[in-house]
Amino acid sequence: MAQNLVQCYNTGCLEKFDPNKNTADACTHHPGKPVFHDAYKSWSCCKKKTTDFTEFLNIKGCTKSYHRDQKPVESPKPERKTDAENQNVNPDRPPEAPRPTVPLVRPDENQPLVLLQSSIGSSLVPLLSKLSLAKKGEASESEADTTVSLGTSCKNAGCQQSYQGEQSNLEICLYHSGFPIFHEGMKYWTCCQRKTSDFANFLEQRGCTSGSHLWIKKKNAEGDQATCRYDWHQTASHVVVSIFSKVPIPELSRVEANPVKLHLHITFGEDRCLFSQTFLLSGVIDVEKSCVQYLGTKVEVKLKKAEPMSWRHLAVPQAKQTSAQDGEGDNDSA
Repeated sequence: MAQNLVQCYNTGCLEKFDPNKNTADACTHHPGKPVFHDAYKSWSCCKKKTTDFTEFLNIKGCTKSYHRDQKPVESPKPERKTDAENQNVNPDRPPEAPRPTVPLVRPDENQPLVLLQSSIGSSLVPLLSKLSLAKKGEASESEADTTVSLGTSCKNAGCQQSYQGEQSNLEICLYHSGFPIFHEGMKYWTCCQRKTSDFANFLEQRGCTSGSHLWIKKKNAEGDQATCRYDWHQTASHVVVSIFSKVPIPELSRVEANPVKLHLHITFGEDRCLFSQTFLLSGVIDVEKSCVQYLGTKVEVKLKKAEPMSWRHLAVPQAKQTSAQDGEGDNDSA
């Protein structure tokens, strides 16, 4: 009469056996435990490793013994203690509510502005030397040289047209009257707000303002207003504002602030262009621990946060500024 075969439950042994023929070396199995670490799979009892799960299951056992016809007894799971037991706290006692964070009182924006401590980066020093030499040897320009050459590109931002003759002066120029903003991976013009993450798409954006072509861009006289691209980012402790003004001139520039306002007056370049802007900051800063550094291609303003919180915007949105001013006017008239 044929003997019924029994399934062996030793790990790594996939055989069925005859209980009457079960000997001390009949079963080849893994007495250890499976180990999964850094994508590798192995047994704690032998050194062979693999990244393939099927291959792991087929790793031949490393130890010989009797077959076992009973499932191994699972080790009891440790008893989980409740939070009350872990903390040795009376479970009937209600949990204490977290203490509310006291918001920092926003200072008056009309406080006097303080000149931030400044430094000059090593990348700017040689450029300032060249700028001084160029200014000394600069000859007076001839105003008669205003001839436009064929193929000259229009200097208006966003316009792709070039000068093809007198008829080009009659064409309508479509250009961007604002200036470019690059922030958190997005690129857009301040005049139309069409945002994109792709730089090529940004350059190809059709202008939103119509006017006349600008074939010759006149140099700004000293002190003339200019626009600069700026960006900002933040860490846990600071907000960093970068103004991309090539070859800033520290002796003709100043960066001032009070706890909620930042004023930029930056003179830069061979033509002594001037970028001037004031930001009503969305957060509060520590003026004494804030500073500015003049670099070869930009001015970097490092503002120390007065409290460790994330700023949603660099500056208070214009609509909020207007409503706040309206509210102050109502209070004065009451």
